[in-house]
Amino acid sequence: MKTLLLVGGLLHFVILIASALTPRVLDWRANLAALHPFLRRLFWVYGCFIVLVIISFGLITLLNADELSSDTPLARSVCAMIAIFWLARLAVQFFVFDVREFLTTTFLRLGYHGLTLLFTALVFIYGCAALNLHPI
Repeated sequence: MKTLLLVGGLLHFVILIASALTPRVLDWRANLAALHPFLRRLFWVYGCFIVLVIISFGLITLLNADELSSDTPLARSVCAMIAIFWLARLAVQFFVFDVREFLTTTFLRLGYHGLTLLFTALVFIYGCAALNLHPI
């Protein structure tokens, strides 16, 4: 389980690569220009907080993989919370976002589907840890 959690911790930093590309790929500068300045700043603040959460999940996992792989209530709760976060993100991906018009290149389509696989892997890894299942 510790090895899977270390992989999960690293996957959070892979997701940050996509996060860094998002403003340019979605042309936030032009697309957010029509918003009221407060809403534009709010959008950026929310984005920054999400990035901080992802960094935190990765760091907490990498620095505490031994503890998170234990069956203590706190470890299982933290893993459950991370699994639920990524499960909710997957639900948004499938049922809220319609990204078809933005997936204009093979690179973007592969990136989108790659992220879907990463989110699924994180749900699996942290879900197994939360349920104290040891798949390997």
